[in-house]
Formats: sequence, C-alpha cells, structure tokens
Amino acid sequence: MDLAEIREQLQAQRLDGWLLFDHHLRDPIAYRVLGLPAAGHVSRRWYYWIPAAGDPVKLVHRIEDRRLDGAPGAKRVYASWQSQYAALRDMLAGASRIAMQYSPNCMIPYVSLVDGGTVDLVRSLGKEVVTSAALVQYFEARWSDEQREMHFEAGRRVDAILREAFRRIRAAIDAQGEAQEFAIAQFISRRFAERGLLADDGPIVGVNANSGNPHYAPSAASSQPIRGGDFVLIDLWAKLDKPHAVYYDITWTGWCGAAPPERIQAVFDVVTGARDKALDFIDRAVREGREIAGWQVDDVTRGHIAQAGFGESFVHRTGHSIGEEVHGNGANLDNLETHDDRPLVPRTCFSIEPGVYLPAFGMRSEIDCYVDATGARATGAVQNAIVSI
Repeated sequence: MDLAEIREQLQAQRLDGWLLFDHHLRDPIAYRVLGLPAAGHVSRRWYYWIPAAGDPVKLVHRIEDRRLDGAPGAKRVYASWQSQYAALRDMLAGASRIAMQYSPNCMIPYVSLVDGGTVDLVRSLGKEVVTSAALVQYFEARWSDEQREMHFEAGRRVDAILREAFRRIRAAIDAQGEAQEFAIAQFISRRFAERGLLADDGPIVGVNANSGNPHYAPSAASSQPIRGGDFVLIDLWAKLDKPHAVYYDITWTGWCGAAPPERIQAVFDVVTGARDKALDFIDRAVREGREIAGWQVDDVTRGHIAQAGFGESFVHRTGHSIGEEVHGNGANLDNLETHDDRPLVPRTCFSIEPGVYLPAFGMRSEIDCYVDATGARATGAVQNAIVSI
C-alpha cells in the first residue's frame, strides 16, 4: 500500500478520506488495497480510515484485535456496539466527504460491496458517503509494465490455441463427420494447462443456435455436434500461471465450409464494424487529450448496431474491464446494464465485444483494448473475416 499515492488521489478527487470496511470477507478490494490476505475467520467488523491528510487509523474488535496488524496506523479497539459507534465518530471527526466501496443505485456493482446498513451508519454521523469507484479503478485496474507484458504473452498463446481449435474441428469433421462442442472446449482447456495458462472457467464453444446464448457453456450432457455447413463461435480467456498475471479474452467465429451464407456475413460485417468504431473512438479521444467514459463508448457501438436494425439483439454491454480477474474493477464500456461514468485511464485494459444474437445464430467479435498515454490499441489478432473451417 502506497499511502502517499492514495493521499494524492484523495486530494485530486476532493475527498476527505477513504473508509475501508469488512465483515465475513465481503470486500476483497479492501484487503488488496491494504496488502493483507483475504483469509481467516473475520467474524467481527473492522474499519480502516485513510485520511487525505494525516495518518491512518484502524478500528478492530477486541476478540479480533490483530486483524489489521499488517497495516500502518494507530489501533483502536471496541467491544460493544456503542463503543464501536463512538470510536468511528471520533475517527471521522473533521471529515465530510468519505469514499467507501459503495455505488449509488448499485450502478457499478463491482464496487458496491459495503452493506446498506453500514452506509446508513456513516451517514448518521453527518458524513457524505461517495463512491470509491474511481479510486478502485486507479489502484486496481492500472497495469504494471510486467502485467502488460504477461498479457501480451498470454495473448500469443491463446491466439495460437484458438487456431488449433478451429483445425481440430475440421479434422474431426473430416474423420468422423462431426466434432462435439464439449470435446473442443475440453481440448482448449487441456492446451491451456499444457501452455502454462490458467482460466477461471469456460471456454465457450457454441454451434448455430447455441452461439446465440452469450453465456452458453457446453457440457457432456448438452453438447451439440458441429458439422459441415454449421456456424461456430469460440470465446476463450486465460492468463499466465504466474503471480499478478492478467487475462486475455477474445471471441472469434467460423463457418464449417468455404463461404458463409449472406445473412451470417452481413451480421458479421455489422458487428465488426461496431467493434472497429469503438476502438477508433477511444484511440482518437486519447490522442486528442479528451476524457471519455465507458458509457460513451457503449453508445458509439450500440448506435452503429441499432442503425443496422439489430439494436434489440445487442443484449449486453460493449465491454468489461480486464485485470487479474477476467472481469476486472476498472471502467466497463456500458450504458445498457449500467451507466458507467468512470473515465478510461492510461494503463488499463478492457474488452470490446459487440454482439448480435438471433434465433439461428449469435455473432460476437471480441478484442482486448489497452490504453496508454499515447492512444489505444488491440492487444492481439483482430478477426476481419469469418474463419473458413
């Protein structure tokens, strides 16, 4: 934990301090900010106050009074609820605007981790509780140089495995007349392990109508055959099996034949056109020094798809933050499921993955976009034509 950097951000955002809180390991962000393990028996509430000026203060229960011993600052101990409230009032004396892991109307659920009762308690002390979303993005979502390089290396390996998967489908069709969704998904997972990659779940391998389900997951029981004349979507994500590695997450599509039908090709052109518009919009804004938020990118992508007549078939946000978890804690490209007004900041990465989901098939094209001080770029191979399997 870099207290000087935290204070600098608190002052830049005109906040009097950041109040971290946990009970029963509900807030993993708080532990990462403090550099403490999110483990053990946390049966009593603790608070950690980082003022914009001055030293931190920790408040812990007498039964678990060593809970925050790894973090700097004076320790205060409570036992009764009355002494807890009194100590909290004293800790926050002189502060007005306090950041917590809270989001108004739960608009950004990734950081809305403090329960409503605790927010009520802090407000009852005469404090204004504001969201810590921008702080969380600054300290959670920005990559180090090492993380960026691990992402690119993961991308090279995942891109190669994706190509292998398409070849595997072709070989199975040639040998047996069909491939199986679940068998291809298992093949990808095996290759991840062999290439030193980790994934929390997945991948998605969906044929025809199954590709129209954005979170379809093939299983041994539900697996469908992939044959000549079929459309296939593969969504795969993984990171290096190393500490602090970050994910690489992409979606490609293929046609089991020489050329796809006109309808599939037309939808592909719409979706990839929206993807490219989003990337260009972000890149131009960064190069021109204009601050843009995640919701604005979503509007650009969604507007392109709606203009083509598929607005009702684009049923999810344009993209999500990417970090040590595949869905990270930075800004999402979203003005559908939420209104994400966090700015896109340098050293962060997110997916751009517009989609059109129809009864017969679903089309999604996903790239990862990394932003630095000079612009924005896709971090791996970009699909510009449907793969001929």
